[in-house]
Amino acid sequence: MDPATNKRPVVRGTMVRQEEEDVTEEPEVPQSPKPWNRDTYLGSLLFNIGAFALPALYNTLSKLWVANIDSKQVVTTDIYTYIGVIVEVLNEGLPRSAWLVIGDKSTRSMRSRLDLAYTMVLAQSVLGILMTVIFLAASERLASGFVPVDVRRASITYVRLSSVQAVTSAVEAALSASTRALDNPDVPLIISSAKFVVNIVLDLLVISKVHVGGWKPTIVMQAVIRLVCDSVSTLAGLVYFLTIVVRRCQKDTDSPSRLQSSISALVTLVKPSIYTFAESAVRNAIYLWLVHRIILLGSDYATAWGVFNTIRWGLIMVPVQALESSTLAFVGHNWGLFRAQRDTEYPTASKKEILYMIRPAILSISIALVFETIMCIALSIRGIESFAHYLSDSTVVARITQTMWKNIDWTYIFYGLNTQIAAILLATSPRWFLYQSIASNSLWDLPWAIVVTVTSLPKTLAWTYYAIIFGGALVFGFIIVNLAAVLWAYRLMQGKIRVRSGIRND
Repeated sequence: MDPATNKRPVVRGTMVRQEEEDVTEEPEVPQSPKPWNRDTYLGSLLFNIGAFALPALYNTLSKLWVANIDSKQVVTTDIYTYIGVIVEVLNEGLPRSAWLVIGDKSTRSMRSRLDLAYTMVLAQSVLGILMTVIFLAASERLASGFVPVDVRRASITYVRLSSVQAVTSAVEAALSASTRALDNPDVPLIISSAKFVVNIVLDLLVISKVHVGGWKPTIVMQAVIRLVCDSVSTLAGLVYFLTIVVRRCQKDTDSPSRLQSSISALVTLVKPSIYTFAESAVRNAIYLWLVHRIILLGSDYATAWGVFNTIRWGLIMVPVQALESSTLAFVGHNWGLFRAQRDTEYPTASKKEILYMIRPAILSISIALVFETIMCIALSIRGIESFAHYLSDSTVVARITQTMWKNIDWTYIFYGLNTQIAAILLATSPRWFLYQSIASNSLWDLPWAIVVTVTSLPKTLAWTYYAIIFGGALVFGFIIVNLAAVLWAYRLMQGKIRVRSGIRND
């Protein structure tokens, strides 16, 4: 070897061939994952469809069984939904930061992402317990706000039992969001499967027409069943995460160790969560304000609105929700890769880079548009009055539900698209996600909420106004989120979007 050049002399013969073989030997190229694997877009979509479909199916069946017990009590079951809406403010705070923080697999190590997920679960558990205590203390006030007066007294116990979902749903939300961001959507599927199986078995044994024993089923029994199933499914998901998923993810780390939570990890999660929490608080507060006004119209309208939402937000909405989760996960991955390639807080992005980042959202938009359009046309032709009667056991409620459907169901096409576009902002710039939501709610929903509060609407015209409010909100929100997404992309190309430090030392 020549010490001046640090190079080997050229030698002819077999030694050279051996040396060339040693130098040019290439490592094995890892095989690309199969399209249906959990860490691919298609694989995650299939897992997410299963995770969302099972609860939607059960919620539909539960209304049917309650209608068989006492059709007047169907509206009481909606308090479970409205408590869920209040808890949603909590569940859309920290968990929604998962896509930006835990989903960033380009600038964070697997060890860091697992610790962040663990910290999120612990924090959500504490917050959920606090919310449960508050709900139990305010159960009578909750019943007076969201249950019609004629069935209010019989609903207090149901409200108290439903309050426990604050802690179970908080843990479930943290587990679902963090594991989806970790490319493990099988955890939400495990939770949904456990809940569905236990719910169906207990409902059949206790409150269905073929229940065992000689007792008369009551709505309180249904609340107890939900409490048991929520607790069992959440525990199943937690155990599966701590045993199977953690072990699976730690295979990619050099030094597997126990999960750790820390104040610094919590601060990392809280920073983007400020925007998601504020967005959810404003949106859900206005929504509950409007729902409270509908409930004041009487039991028939309150029940019809609950039945409408059961049908619309049941199995029909499953693909949209599954697409949103896959969009959030993979846009979050692409955004993390973009950040890893930049060493400045305000980088510029080309059109090609932006299109690459939002490619999962574009695919989701295309699928959602086709699905929602087909469902809108099909259900408009067939109608849903008979199905609404099946769920409510009331001809009046079924007719009101049919009217609601004809008035506003077509606007959910815009909601399906809106959800995927908003997911781009949520997975990349939560501040922009907050901006578009505040603009939509303050310019449309809030003014209308004030109008229906200060104006006494006759029942003959009341639903006309509410159809304009709820249907118009979806169309108006679609316009606003598109404007926000275009402006976000333009400012990113101009280098005016703040991107936090790319490479981190975890």
